[in-house]
Amino acid sequence: MAATEPMTELTPTSEPAWALVSTPSAHTDASPAVTPRRVVTQMVAALALVLVVVAGLATFAASRLAEREAVNDAAAAADLIAQAVVTPLLTDDLLDGADGASDDLDKVVRDVVLGDEIVRVKIWAPDGTIVYADESHLIGRTFELSQNQKDSLAEPRTIAEVSRLDQTENEFETGGRLLEVYRPVWTPTGREMLFETYTAYDVVSERAAELRRGFVGVTLSSLLLLVVLMAPVLSRLLHRLRDVTRHRERVLERSLEASDAERRRIAGTLHDGPVQELVASSFAASGAAEQAAQRGDTELAATLERVAGATRGNARALRSLLVEIYPESLSGADATTVLADVAATTHGRDVEVELDVDPGITLPEDEQRLIHRVAQECLRNAATHAAPCRVLLRLTREDGVVTLLVADDGSGFDPAVLDDPPAGHLGTKVLADLASDAGAELALRTAPGHGTQWRLRLPDEGSSQ
Repeated sequence: MAATEPMTELTPTSEPAWALVSTPSAHTDASPAVTPRRVVTQMVAALALVLVVVAGLATFAASRLAEREAVNDAAAAADLIAQAVVTPLLTDDLLDGADGASDDLDKVVRDVVLGDEIVRVKIWAPDGTIVYADESHLIGRTFELSQNQKDSLAEPRTIAEVSRLDQTENEFETGGRLLEVYRPVWTPTGREMLFETYTAYDVVSERAAELRRGFVGVTLSSLLLLVVLMAPVLSRLLHRLRDVTRHRERVLERSLEASDAERRRIAGTLHDGPVQELVASSFAASGAAEQAAQRGDTELAATLERVAGATRGNARALRSLLVEIYPESLSGADATTVLADVAATTHGRDVEVELDVDPGITLPEDEQRLIHRVAQECLRNAATHAAPCRVLLRLTREDGVVTLLVADDGSGFDPAVLDDPPAGHLGTKVLADLASDAGAELALRTAPGHGTQWRLRLPDEGSSQ
């Protein structure tokens, strides 16, 4: 309904700033719904992640284990070679560096010891002099013994390690790493020397690949077996999930239908019962007042007229309550009808409403309900705190955005009270939650002496193009 004169809005020089009461999606639960496809996708992704992790761990573990096994194997091979091949050929002349003392040893080493795995053989004197090497340029040269070499001589034992080939004695060794083994040997007279072998690191790589293939194969087959065993359980759980989801949807639908039916029943009962009786009572009181006036009983006529007026006022209040309980206009009606029903709730409450709605605005039912709820609460606040007043109820659409403006010319208030509302005053918080859940924006502009304006903005998804 429109007033005879347009409302005068606040002038720009006196307008307070807009204060944002809610933000879009502030309370929206954006978590995706649980569906069978989503569960299966997550399971497949988890299995892929497990395979990647297992492959990484298998590579690391296989490399470490293969290196350890290769070092142990190299130590065992060096012991065997030292005892069975090298020791019988050792002489004091070899240790003393006599000419030709290493010829027999060199021939055996090249024929029996050196190969694809063992790539270098050295025999050291305790002072660090190389008395024999398959690389002749090293024979007779002296180097400082490493700590492991010294330990092997001091406490006769075999020591094996991965050599980085960064010492001066390794100038003739090639490759990034080799397996290096030391162990003491003795001449027939008991003179001590240090026997050293270098084994190619390719042995470690080959062993690691074998272990990795075996480990990954066992793990993969175990996971596949687990998937096969879990498939019936997962299928049953997904079936139950679908059943629970459908049941929940049916329950929600029935709950909404039951709520709507109950509101409709209550509204119908009030309309057909108390409202009609109040209307009949008002007519009866008015008739009795007229008869009393005709008899000259003015005092009784005035009393009966007051009773008739109060009865009509109660009937109007009940009709307004019926609109709040069950607004029939929300289903299949245009925005003008919806807001007209809201405006009707202020009859008899010293509130004059001016309705201004852009033609052609149609909205989905959920947005209709949001606009109805916000406009209803704002008008109720105006009637409670600003009456007598005039209220502008405006609905516009611009650039794809629907805007609801509810502005009154009442006394206004300090917007700071919204930060700590009095006990029991939850209307503003409810409006903020409603707007946020719907992805809308609710703002307030008010100040003492400047009236109150509420502005709701939401995307016009349901408008016709």
